[in-house]
Amino acid sequence: MKKSLLTFLLIAFSISINAQTIFGKWYSKNDKTGEIDSVIEVYEKDGKAFAKIIEIKNPKRQNAVCDLCEGENKGKKILGLNILAGLKKDGSEWSEGTILDPRNGKIYTCYIELINPKKLKIRGYIGFSLFGKTAYWERAGV
Repeated sequence: MKKSLLTFLLIAFSISINAQTIFGKWYSKNDKTGEIDSVIEVYEKDGKAFAKIIEIKNPKRQNAVCDLCEGENKGKKILGLNILAGLKKDGSEWSEGTILDPRNGKIYTCYIELINPKKLKIRGYIGFSLFGKTAYWERAGV
């Protein structure tokens, strides 16, 4: 009985800790329709945050490529594409990184912040944060 209770508490604790981090799977919504169009996985590598598209909801877009991207991302499949790179933890937010918008191929400076365990704020901008766009991702599978 004690082992079962301890196991339950450890699982509950690990789920709680995971829900209080930016890392994990997130739903991204289409700005125009408000519908979930992809699942993004935010992960940590060498102390920095990165993210890639791990699922595209529209079956017709499974093999879509980033035609508007430049450089190494031009022509790459959107599924599996890294869209967040090099964010460093700075207090309650992660900043000094970039985000790629595969819809227009542009790369923006960005920061992300966990609003609550189920909501992530992503702000992409050029130059000053004042001139940019904010998106909110919802945690997947919650």
